[in-house]
Amino acid sequence: MNLCDYNTIRDLLARHGFHFSKSMGQNFLIDPEVPRRIAEASGADAGCGVLEIGPGIGPLTAELAQRAGKVVAVELDRALLPVLAETMAPYPNVEVVPGDVLKLDLTAIAAEKFQGLTPIVCANLPYNVTSPILEKLVESPCFTAFTVMIQREVARRLCAPQGSSEGGSFSLFLQYYMKPELLFDVPPEKFLPAPKVTSAVIRCVRRERPAVDVADESFFFKVMRGGFLLRRKTLANSLSAALPGIPKESIQQAIADMGLPAAVRGEQLTLEDFRRAGAGGGWRLTLSPAPCMILIRKMPLRRAGWKIIQKRGHSNGNH
Repeated sequence: MNLCDYNTIRDLLARHGFHFSKSMGQNFLIDPEVPRRIAEASGADAGCGVLEIGPGIGPLTAELAQRAGKVVAVELDRALLPVLAETMAPYPNVEVVPGDVLKLDLTAIAAEKFQGLTPIVCANLPYNVTSPILEKLVESPCFTAFTVMIQREVARRLCAPQGSSEGGSFSLFLQYYMKPELLFDVPPEKFLPAPKVTSAVIRCVRRERPAVDVADESFFFKVMRGGFLLRRKTLANSLSAALPGIPKESIQQAIADMGLPAAVRGEQLTLEDFRRAGAGGGWRLTLSPAPCMILIRKMPLRRAGWKIIQKRGHSNGNH
């Protein structure tokens, strides 16, 4: 069954009484070359267990099943479960798990389903939940790599060089743990229905250790997020708003001690710059830091509210 053929898709969905959901941003791939390229780029082989998020009717799932030792596909839309039961019938190494990936224990799933296999992720992510899903994947160290299709604008931000205007706090968060690579674009006409923006595929490989060594990771991320709090303001103004327990003069002095200009902005800093800012020296040692540190340690990373700036008014499908 060609799961990217328009007539096949139409007949399949009609047979199961399925209707597209705008709230889930469902867009199905109609070019078989796209899921094939994504599956190949994922590096899936017989030694891998692949977690797929949002299989839809299963075109990418089928490609992964032909390569991987096992595929576990998490599908939120229960109306697609009978469709997947039909389309995945030829693949005994595919298991469909109903549920919301943001609410599932992915580490437990990988441990249970991928015994003896290397867990990786391959998915076409919905635009409206890209950030929280990626955050969850990054914070699930059992996955050695993930290959995902997302909005092109977001993909470029995530893969932007450190210190460039295209990046942001989430870009640095991702690059702290992973090595991202922008692979290829997927134009709107490759989907049914066609989205309003271009998609892109990226692959992120987990680093053996974080990109920089920090003594206090919580404080490091607090400073890094703070550097982007007021995006059009200077780093000093942004950090002053983010770290109310530290006098602005001390922040300005710490920036000067790092050899950075007074007007520098957060997006101009690299991970190493933020490491230096949060490593000790500077304001953290010269000021009474206790109130600030109490505030920092009450903010778990998972609830930090990482955000990716992207276009509004459209969310691409997870299929």
